[in-house]
Amino acid sequence: MTTTPISRSPISPSLIATLPGHYYTDPEVFRREQERIFESLWFCAVRSADLDRPGAFRTVQVGRESVIITRTRAGELRAFLNVCRHRGARLCTEQSGAVRRNLQCPYHAWTYDLDGTLIAAPNLIKMPDVDRVAYGLIKVTLREWLGYAWVCLADEPPSFEDTVMYAAVERLGDAAAIEHYGTERLALGKRVTYDVRANWKLIVENFMECYHCATIHPELTEVLPEFADGYAAQYYVGHGAEFGAEVKGFTVDGSAGFGKLPEVTADQDRRYYAITVKPTVFVSLVPDHVILHRMFPLAEDRTVVECDWLYAPEVVASGADVSKSVELFHRVNAQDFEACERTQPAMSSRAYRRGGVLVPNEHHIGIFHEWLLDRLGDAHA
Repeated sequence: MTTTPISRSPISPSLIATLPGHYYTDPEVFRREQERIFESLWFCAVRSADLDRPGAFRTVQVGRESVIITRTRAGELRAFLNVCRHRGARLCTEQSGAVRRNLQCPYHAWTYDLDGTLIAAPNLIKMPDVDRVAYGLIKVTLREWLGYAWVCLADEPPSFEDTVMYAAVERLGDAAAIEHYGTERLALGKRVTYDVRANWKLIVENFMECYHCATIHPELTEVLPEFADGYAAQYYVGHGAEFGAEVKGFTVDGSAGFGKLPEVTADQDRRYYAITVKPTVFVSLVPDHVILHRMFPLAEDRTVVECDWLYAPEVVASGADVSKSVELFHRVNAQDFEACERTQPAMSSRAYRRGGVLVPNEHHIGIFHEWLLDRLGDAHA
């Protein structure tokens, strides 16, 4: 890998440097990101309610590892590396499904309880010295927050409170602010999966700024007029972008949505808040629903994004039409991801060898770059 020196000092009073292009294209950079970011920090894996019964499971790619998340007969979520302890075969090859009582390797039939304990194998009774706990599945640390299961592959995970939860405090300026939306009690109204042919960092950078909003997001700037000025909600601590005067709801045509969530405060009403939880989660908060993006970086130029629209349970149970609120951010997603895919090829151009620049209302992206360089050990590159 050829390392280009990174100048973090101002190019001019208005411009600061971005990352050089190879940070978005080099397989070795991506490998280090897998090791030092995705496999070392908390990763939002699955919505807890998707695993709605004992034996339900989901497999997710976390860095270079496949992880199984399942629900035990006691109703608890557990996570394990998706690897049989016998000869290393992958236990679950499907992305999601359900088993009746246990997880069984399809190769040699080693069988594990939903808590990971080895419970059966051909001729196991003739091997009484085998410790069934010690040869159980390798556990992965799991926490639940906002109604999602977050996993961490690190032997000593960083503080969940000081990293994941602090992202909401850092952005909203108030530890209790995100709790008013009751995200863990909401129901899934819609999920859309996007396969984006772009590096995951381009997607993060795009979500963090609104310099592009007036150019590619006509529907969004109609609902949130201040976005047309180029300053994203994340530029300010505690600020929520206000709905336009004639806008009734966070919908594609500005029509009314649903009544605000019960604990959303008067100050939060008619406002949009956005949070980036590094490395791979975006949370968007509006009075009547929550939108949560989870990114799954699969290669230096490919990222799968799952986007969930969450509503009050009674809204979903009633069969209410949520299409207008879904359509607004679906269009935003499609517009953003097209822009990221249009940018990805240029990352390998000689024109971007030393990177590009950030204008003043994008300077906060530089903080993300500094965080990334520090995680990769490139802070003084």
